[in-house]
Amino acid sequence: MPLLPASITVEVADNEFNHNVGLLRAGTNFMEPSFAEHEFRTEPDRPPSFILAFHYLTYAIKTPTSKSFPFLLRSARYRTLLDSISGEARDGEILGIIGASGSGKSTLIDALADRISKPSLGKGGIFLNGEPLESKIQKTISAYVLQDDLLFPMLTVEETLTFAAEFRLPRWLSASKKRDRVQALINQLGLRAAASTIIGDEGHRGVSGGERRRVSIGTDIIHDPILLFLDEPTSGLDSTSAFRVMKVLQMIASSGSVVVTSIHQPSARIMGLLDRLLILSQGRTVFFGSPNRLADFFADFGRPMSQGENKAEFALDVVRELEEGPGGADKLVQFFRLRAQGSIAGLSEARLTGRISSSTSTLEAAITASISRGKLFAAAMLDASPSSTTAKLAQFTNPFYVELSILTRRSFTNTWRMPELFFMRLGTILVTGGIFATFFFRLDLSPRGVQERFGFFALAMSTIYYTCTDSLPVFLQELYIFFRETAYNSYRRSSFVLSNSLVALPSFFILSLAFASATFTGVGLANGSSGFIFYFLIILASFWAGSGFVSFLSAVVSQLMLGYFAVVAMLGYFLLFSGFFINRDRIPDYWIWFHYLSLVKYSYEGVLQNEFGEGGKCFVRGVQIFDTTPLGEMTEKVKEGVLKAAGRALGEKISPETCLMTGMDVLEQNGVTQLGKWWCLAVIVAWGFLFRVLFYLALMVRGRNKRT
Repeated sequence: MPLLPASITVEVADNEFNHNVGLLRAGTNFMEPSFAEHEFRTEPDRPPSFILAFHYLTYAIKTPTSKSFPFLLRSARYRTLLDSISGEARDGEILGIIGASGSGKSTLIDALADRISKPSLGKGGIFLNGEPLESKIQKTISAYVLQDDLLFPMLTVEETLTFAAEFRLPRWLSASKKRDRVQALINQLGLRAAASTIIGDEGHRGVSGGERRRVSIGTDIIHDPILLFLDEPTSGLDSTSAFRVMKVLQMIASSGSVVVTSIHQPSARIMGLLDRLLILSQGRTVFFGSPNRLADFFADFGRPMSQGENKAEFALDVVRELEEGPGGADKLVQFFRLRAQGSIAGLSEARLTGRISSSTSTLEAAITASISRGKLFAAAMLDASPSSTTAKLAQFTNPFYVELSILTRRSFTNTWRMPELFFMRLGTILVTGGIFATFFFRLDLSPRGVQERFGFFALAMSTIYYTCTDSLPVFLQELYIFFRETAYNSYRRSSFVLSNSLVALPSFFILSLAFASATFTGVGLANGSSGFIFYFLIILASFWAGSGFVSFLSAVVSQLMLGYFAVVAMLGYFLLFSGFFINRDRIPDYWIWFHYLSLVKYSYEGVLQNEFGEGGKCFVRGVQIFDTTPLGEMTEKVKEGVLKAAGRALGEKISPETCLMTGMDVLEQNGVTQLGKWWCLAVIVAWGFLFRVLFYLALMVRGRNKRT
């Protein structure tokens, strides 16, 4: 059965709807769980609005097997990461999942957060208010906070949350109400003192680790989701910061959300904030229930707990001790399953068959009731305005052009505040251009000048492409943020790809102009202003294509060093097959295809066409024909005699000033005649577009972040 109908009728007056989705205005200290007037709250005597139940979740992966003889077929081996895990979580409560490293905590969180395909979870299932939780609705009403705090370093706390609000809150909501929501969330997260502080990174001092973690949580709860999943949110924090993060989660749960989080060795104070506890051992449940019953559970098992001892530490120590012994934790697992029969299993069966208690609403009714109580997720989930009474499920909050505007503004803001990156690239370009201009200074119109021009153009064009590798770390950082934000449909992939391209164009223009200005006159290139303009356009197009190539590889290769290796190696191959080291006519047939795939080829041939393809310049006159040969050591008189003899043999008069090779002859001799210079420019631009299409497709493939 479908999880939601095509539309949901909201039975509230227009002005009441507008009032109820009004955002928090009053400041709230996260350490004191007081609530603003319009904040959703759960009443002690009210039955839960949302119950997330999971039943018999089982997940296994293939493990590699060593083979002495690879050609022998062997049956695949599987490693079970989750083994029949069942339980439930309710709105207003925190479900904590603990266990030793490798126990399956993160895997269970991934399964509940729809990051593992549901067919891979065995015969079990995940249900919300008794109805199967489908991926489409879960993307909209849930949020997942990763272990890593992936944020733009140069944005302030307030700006980070503001951009998140623009992505996740509905477009019809006024800018003032969005600002109110951001300000209220800053207060709720205890970030008022750090609101104007940048996030920071290794090179820029910013917020503390605990504040950074709370900002990361805030970006994912800005739309007030029903379901919030967190993977070890306290990892790497000191005890005080960890407790403050958990207090924030407690307030989020109190606002009507279901909070499920994995925790690494919680302190006694953190244990006091958990409403339900699930302990795992090697993918199996050894305890599920209230933390207050943990002491009685282990006492009944024969391992009584000392008075005042940290319950979590005691439980994990017992589990770890059993795992290291013969039989592992099998006895504890069986003990729990015997106690759970008729309770958890029966409860899960009820969820599985859709039978829920009469005190719990159906999902449609629960969503409608949440709207009337001001639960903000409804405003983000439903494509409605305050004047409408029927709301339809929307995949994205904003249209394409609004997403593009937000993404572009955010990237420009972050980039503008890191001028050192741009000036480092600009300095590299100017220094390299200056070295080229002085090394190849004022090349003359001679056979040696021709050879030196070829060398300069090959080095110059390859340098442009190699300079693009500087952006690889930035691309990788933005991709991490991209995958987190698009996992729950904050914006479209196409918006990100186009925004990424637009933001880079101004820097490409400046860098291209700097390199062209530094080298054109100094080297003594031909054709005046028209030649300079084309030379500049070729460099600009090369930056465009090179950045597209690097962005595509960054989506394919996720590790920085591996990415550098791949980019440098490919650019080296592009230069090798460009036609500089060996003419196109002499490239073996089995490698000619790589010649036409080389990015450097089209830039290289384009500038050669610009230099040699126009005008009537002569590059070899009379006696200059001997300059690059052993005959160049002959005296001028002997050279003239040889020329006259050659002229008589050919029936032509050849003097020392006779032009023997024009620019077109140079191009023909080197096999640079297939494409005109403007066609070369067009091909480079087309390569830039093609690599961005490939970038988009790679994001689609990697964006399928579900394990199977």
